[in-house]
Amino acid sequence: MKKTFLPLLIVIFTFIGGFISGTIYSNSQKINPVASSAQAAHSIKVPGFKKEPKLKEQESKVLIGYVQDFRNPDDIDYDNLTHVIFSFAHPNKDGSMLMNGDHAVKNLRTVVANAQKYDTKVILAIGGWYHINGGESYDYFKAAISSPASRNKLVHELVSFTEKEKLHGVDIDFEHPRSQEDARYLAEFAKELSEQLTPKGKELSIAVNAKVHSVTGTEIHSVVFEPSMFKYFDHVNLMAYDGQWDGEYNAANLSPYSYSANIVAYWTALFDKQGYSREKLTLGVPLYAQPENPSVKQVSFEALINHHPDNASKDQVVLNGTTYHYNGHSTLIKKTDLALSQKLGGMMLWEAGLDAKGKHSATALIAGELKKQEDTRYYTRK
Repeated sequence: MKKTFLPLLIVIFTFIGGFISGTIYSNSQKINPVASSAQAAHSIKVPGFKKEPKLKEQESKVLIGYVQDFRNPDDIDYDNLTHVIFSFAHPNKDGSMLMNGDHAVKNLRTVVANAQKYDTKVILAIGGWYHINGGESYDYFKAAISSPASRNKLVHELVSFTEKEKLHGVDIDFEHPRSQEDARYLAEFAKELSEQLTPKGKELSIAVNAKVHSVTGTEIHSVVFEPSMFKYFDHVNLMAYDGQWDGEYNAANLSPYSYSANIVAYWTALFDKQGYSREKLTLGVPLYAQPENPSVKQVSFEALINHHPDNASKDQVVLNGTTYHYNGHSTLIKKTDLALSQKLGGMMLWEAGLDAKGKHSATALIAGELKKQEDTRYYTRK
C-alpha cells in the first residue's frame, strides 16, 4: 500500500506546483506590461512615432537691413528683419575704431535692446563710403588692414566691441578692393576676424560690389576680390544697385530687374565654381529713388509713398518736375523670387531706415515672400 501511495503523491505535488508557478508568472505579466512591450520590440518590428521634420537652421532665409547710425531706433521693422546691420564704425589708419559720437553708440544700444524682443540679430558694419574724418574711407581702411600690427589691432577692437555691446557679429564694407594687393589685405583681414568671431558663435558678413556692368552684364575688372576669402563669411551681401554710375550717368540703371539677374548669374557661377554654398549670398535691393538730374538728391521709398500710395506699384515717378527711378513692389517681388529660385540665402536692404511704414512697407512685402517660400518647403517636406 505504501508503494502505491507514493507515486500518487508525486503526481499531485507536481500538478499543484505547476499550477502555482503558472499563476505567479501570469500575474507578473499583468503587473509589468511595459516590460512585456519592451521584450516584444526585440522580436517584432513596431513602427516608432514619427516626428514632424524640422527645417535646418541654415535653410531659413534671411532678410538683412542696413541701418545708418542716425536713424531713430524705434522706427526699424525688427519683426520682419532677421538681421540689422548698424552702419558704420570707421577704421583709422592705425587700426583703431571710431564710432560717430556718443549719439551713435546710444542708438546702437537701443537697437540691440529693441532687436532682442524679436530675436533679430544686430551686426556692426565697419567701413562704408565716407569717413567721419573726411573723404572716402578707402585709404583709412586700406592702411588699417595692410600691416599685421594695425590689422590685428582693428580685429581686436571689433571683437571686443561686439562682446561689450552684445552684438552678433561684424560686417565688412571695404568699398572696394582696387588691386590684387588690396584684395589680399582684405582676405587676410577676413581670415583673422573670422578666427576670432567664429569660436564665439558670432557671424561675419561682407557687402560686395556687384562686379557686373549694368548695361552689358559683363564683369567689372576694376574691382578685385580674392575668391578664396568668401569661405570665411556667413553672408555675402550683393550690392545690386547704383548701376547709374556705370559709364555715363543714367538713373534708369539704378537697379532694374535685368541688372539683378545678371548679378545673380555672375555670383552663383563664381560660388558654384569655388564650391561655396549659394546660401551665403543675399540679393540687395535699394529702398531709395534715383533722380534723372544728378544734381537733385535721392528720395526715400517712404517719401514716394507719402507723396502718393499708388507709387508703391511703380518703378518710375515724376516729383517736382524730376523723374525718379526705383524698385516698386512688383519688381521687389520678382527679385525676391529670383533669389529664391537660384537658392540664395535671402535678401538685403539698403537701407531699412528709408522704408515706408504700414501696408506699403517694402520690408514687410519681402519678408512675406520669403515666408511663403519657407511655408511651402515646410509643408512639402511634411
